[in-house]
Amino acid sequence: MNNCVFCKIAQKEINAYIISESENFLSFLDIHPHAPGHTLVIPKFHFQNFKELSEELGIEFIKIVKETINLISQALKTNDFTLGINEGPLAGQAVLHLHLHILPRFKNDKGGSIHSVVFNQPQQSLEEIYEKIKNASES
Repeated sequence: MNNCVFCKIAQKEINAYIISESENFLSFLDIHPHAPGHTLVIPKFHFQNFKELSEELGIEFIKIVKETINLISQALKTNDFTLGINEGPLAGQAVLHLHLHILPRFKNDKGGSIHSVVFNQPQQSLEEIYEKIKNASES
């Protein structure tokens, strides 16, 4: 995509503080960090969301996420992280290019668990929701 900032970073048209890089992915420091070491992991090719990623690329994605976490953990002396993907505009995805946030966590950092992101209790029972999902997988 011509105007995608993450594509431009992946193609090295825009400078970034690259932490780790593989054949198809790279991780770099977020320019608007919410924590020291806040890092993004992106594919080098334009995928809008996680659903578009093949299983083969998914394995490489997980490897670079783990490698990046290990580097940040060692450098910043923390073993605690929040990982997140905002999938779609309603979930807060501002750049429509797949990216995973790695947020290092520290004592008294004023952050919460991933559960604090949304609270929208379902009106249907778990059984009804389960049946909808199960039926979708059979289609």
